[in-house]
Amino acid sequence: MFKEKENPLSYQETYPCPVCRCGDLSNIALMDAFGCDVCRHIFTIHPERQLLKMADREPSITWRWNGQNWKGEHIGNLEISWVYWLAALLLILLPPTLIGLSAFLFPPISGGFSAWFPIFWTVIAFLSHLFLVLWLIAEAYQFPVFLYLRNRWQQLRS
Repeated sequence: MFKEKENPLSYQETYPCPVCRCGDLSNIALMDAFGCDVCRHIFTIHPERQLLKMADREPSITWRWNGQNWKGEHIGNLEISWVYWLAALLLILLPPTLIGLSAFLFPPISGGFSAWFPIFWTVIAFLSHLFLVLWLIAEAYQFPVFLYLRNRWQQLRS
């Protein structure tokens, strides 16, 4: 409780961005909002409750300022039900299964140059659909994958 009063949340200060973790949040001129200079998200603050809310996303994500850094709150109304998980599983497994089944039922000419292609196509279909589902999950939970990888690459180079 003492840390919150030590450095309270206000419109005049600059804060680290909780989304990309490499940008700075500052007040947008003539508005009661903050903007990040790297990821370009827009936020609203509630100074009396020490809360930061992402305004350009639905459902919005909320963070609480403890005087030094942001602590994540619950994502409002984001509940991924079993229907979404089933749809994701079907999206990952059904296309490669159909491709592999067609390659099994109608095999290429054995010993031919392109005999490896159906297996390659099945693996590529599986990996691409898996990447698609993982990307959608990362977008839903607002995990900045590319900014994280860029920061890690810069840390490893230095």
